[in-house]
Amino acid sequence: MKIRQATADDVDELVRLRAIMLQAFGRGAWNDDWRAPVRASLLRRLAAAEPVLAAFVVEHPDGPGLAACAVGVIDEHLGNPYSPDGRVGYVFNVVTEPAMRRRGYSRACLEAILRWFRDQGVRVADLKASPDGEPLYTSLGFARTSEPAMRLRL
Repeated sequence: MKIRQATADDVDELVRLRAIMLQAFGRGAWNDDWRAPVRASLLRRLAAAEPVLAAFVVEHPDGPGLAACAVGVIDEHLGNPYSPDGRVGYVFNVVTEPAMRRRGYSRACLEAILRWFRDQGVRVADLKASPDGEPLYTSLGFARTSEPAMRLRL
């Protein structure tokens, strides 16, 4: 398995894998209006002088493209006892192409993101777990929190 940090050359594949993940949530009809802004955001953020976003990928073993990825960002909040400097890692877009699942690819990408967070001095990482992903996240030490999440669409 070849795992590496993503570059601008991987952006189209990262968007493709994101679509696979989003479709798995099955929220009815959708359009592709999100793809161009996501592509632009990835290009800008992967090239930043002080990156706060990283993606790790596994190359497809049978040809071109990517088999899996995980993306992480570092957010800065006000500090607290668990994260005095307020820097919090957030993991998202953990996805493996369906035919490539159960080979450890998502685990490898997620472990790479967690190493990157540690290297950046981040002491806390959050994510939202799907039922399919929860066993992997739990095995790496993630636990449900008592902090309820809420959202307002503006």
